[in-house]
Amino acid sequence: MKYVARKPALILLADGTIFHGKSVGGKEGTSFGEVCFNTGMTGYQEIFTDPSYYGQLMVTTNAHIGNYGTNKEEVESEGIKIAGLICRNFSYHYSREAADDSLENFLAENNLLAISDVDTRALVSYIRDHGAMNAVISTRVDDIDGLKKELGEIPDMNGLELASKVSTKEPYYFGDENASFKIAALDLGIKKNILRNLAKRDCYIKVFPFNASFEELQAFEPDGYFLSNGPGDPEPLSNAIDIAKKIIEIGAPLFGICLGHQVLALANGISTYKMHHGHRGINHPIMNLLTEKGEITSQNHGFAINREEAEAHPEIEITHLHLNDKTAAGIRMKDKPVFSVQYHPEASPGPHDASYLFDDFLSNIKKSRAVIAH
Repeated sequence: MKYVARKPALILLADGTIFHGKSVGGKEGTSFGEVCFNTGMTGYQEIFTDPSYYGQLMVTTNAHIGNYGTNKEEVESEGIKIAGLICRNFSYHYSREAADDSLENFLAENNLLAISDVDTRALVSYIRDHGAMNAVISTRVDDIDGLKKELGEIPDMNGLELASKVSTKEPYYFGDENASFKIAALDLGIKKNILRNLAKRDCYIKVFPFNASFEELQAFEPDGYFLSNGPGDPEPLSNAIDIAKKIIEIGAPLFGICLGHQVLALANGISTYKMHHGHRGINHPIMNLLTEKGEITSQNHGFAINREEAEAHPEIEITHLHLNDKTAAGIRMKDKPVFSVQYHPEASPGPHDASYLFDDFLSNIKKSRAVIAH
């Protein structure tokens, strides 16, 4: 067992509160972002590579991180997207036959600063009480004043557009080009497992950059459109909102997930807002109001849509509710093949209770095709 020199490190919150820890692997550095927590007991590699977490300092509530290593197939994007990692116990050694490397090496390859030996229970409790806020993690433990000054210059997540930071720069294809259905996906920070779920349902997907035009998506002659998950505030995404409006106008099948759900709401004149500390984990309870069945879901979002405005909208029906706080977790248009959910039916990590939503999307596409054929 190798000896790992662990340097003192700290977490400084925007309100001046400080938590102490040790840097993983003895790495020195400083990283800024919005501090948030995920309650999942597994799936750390998928979480760290989820583009929706871009710009966030991730606190893991599981006491042990790194114990099952990493696998190059268990990623949701190209490289790590979180700004930094905060955990209780970091495992430098792993014991899983399917692993091909340690988490320590994976973090080092991605140049990510991680801090362990933190009282994460106290930190998560503090975030629950005081809300998600900007923070800095650093090994500069003797430069509190300097860190405070730098932290004060970091923009707030409210109003921050981040989709451009994680979206593809050029269009690309995913799946079998001879598949039965074609999907145009707007990449606001798309997860690979969303593409896998569509591809295994006989779909060929063309993924477009966040700033692509509606005409570019339409030129692919898709059977349906998809608005992806992603990081940041949805309100600045004027192009995505405009695309959603045009898809609705032509009556084409449309499915949105997470940030895509918020974009769809904004396209219908329903406002969004920044939540106190968001929903991030793999055990969030959802009620499907259409089937009256419960679902345990994977979630990752810090913004939500205005439920009262959705309920008052003549063309919108709320289809899903989050059972912990009764936020609107799913909507559909009453006279269009258009729907969205706030959570992640593709999971990765998480349960598969909501994977039927991909089937619902394909069902809408098939119905729309049948109408066109006649």
